[in-house]
Amino acid sequence: MKDQNHIDLTLLIAVLILMLFSLGIVYSASASYALAKSGNSEQFLTSHAAKVMIGIVGLFICMRINYQSFRKFTKIAVIGAVVLLLATFFLGGEAKGATRWLRFSIIGFQPSEFAKYALLFHLCTLIAVKGQLMQDLKKGFVPAVVWVGLVTALVMAQPNFSMGAMIFLLSLLMLYVGNVRLKHIALTFAILLPLIIIYMLSAEYRYHRIMDYAAGSAGLFNGPDSIDRFEYQLRQAVIGFGNGGIFGAGPGESKQRDFFLPESYGDFIFSIVGEEYGFLGTAFFMLVFLFIMYRGYRIAKYTEDPFGRYLAIAITSTITFYALINAGVTLGVFPTTGLPMPFVSYGGSSMVLSACAVGVLLNISSHTDLHPRAREIPVVGSVHADTLPERKVY
Repeated sequence: MKDQNHIDLTLLIAVLILMLFSLGIVYSASASYALAKSGNSEQFLTSHAAKVMIGIVGLFICMRINYQSFRKFTKIAVIGAVVLLLATFFLGGEAKGATRWLRFSIIGFQPSEFAKYALLFHLCTLIAVKGQLMQDLKKGFVPAVVWVGLVTALVMAQPNFSMGAMIFLLSLLMLYVGNVRLKHIALTFAILLPLIIIYMLSAEYRYHRIMDYAAGSAGLFNGPDSIDRFEYQLRQAVIGFGNGGIFGAGPGESKQRDFFLPESYGDFIFSIVGEEYGFLGTAFFMLVFLFIMYRGYRIAKYTEDPFGRYLAIAITSTITFYALINAGVTLGVFPTTGLPMPFVSYGGSSMVLSACAVGVLLNISSHTDLHPRAREIPVVGSVHADTLPERKVY
């Protein structure tokens, strides 16, 4: 095994900042609801703190495991993910009309979060092993698309359109990066587009969300009653940003969390950040995610091993795309979805698995020359090696 260098410490610090900062945000967003529900304002904070700790432990464990070790288990992982998704239909608990969770005693688990990373890891393995063979329709592209289609279909059938769509788009991104012919991707998209449209219009709530978004104003197509049913949460989230202004109302001073914004500690938690910390707070959050994207793609650039390079791209794209889309949804830029803000939203599956994925990314960074360890300088003949030309390190 190649001698390891230092990990990307700045990337680690950026992720830990988000995870630790989420404790205060989740507590502020959930305290009133938790007090009314259970008489304990710290109920959600305690649960979230446990998940953050598990995530941090998982991050450091994965950081110590050679990322090449995962290569042997990606097929087993994606098969396991398919089994878990199938099991969800028979054993999963239903919430808000969807069956997305498996529960083991007091522990809840969302298989689609695991399936997302299992599929992307397996695609990275296929792309790295097959190389230029990925350009062959039958031997490269079709076998990969079968896995993508199977996982995506099972997730959308829960139903979970937003998660399924993200898995599909991230998979296409990785296939494109993996030198798959663009015409194969375009043909696949053209074939599936009618099915996607039919799926989107098959449920009333999805249809109204699309119509409201296309109109540019919630409820324009359907009258005042539809506002309460479909877009009330989005409107209250946007109002929260307006309340925050430039500098914010201050930590714990949100009004939307108490009276107007339902489940503000979940997918719409970014609105609470905007209300309490203002434009400056939201800008700081997004700059941290952009920094994570910059460092992650830089790790991919300097990774010589194809599997590590593709894996770094997949992990970085997943985390940063989720953050950008979540922010866009809470601001009304994108249609309402159920995608969480990575490392910030309340929830265990996303928190723990995303943290473990970053641990893998940090391990990849230790196999590049971005952060070399100090080593004894060898002597080459009568000349010290430090007088020889060096590779520039950034």
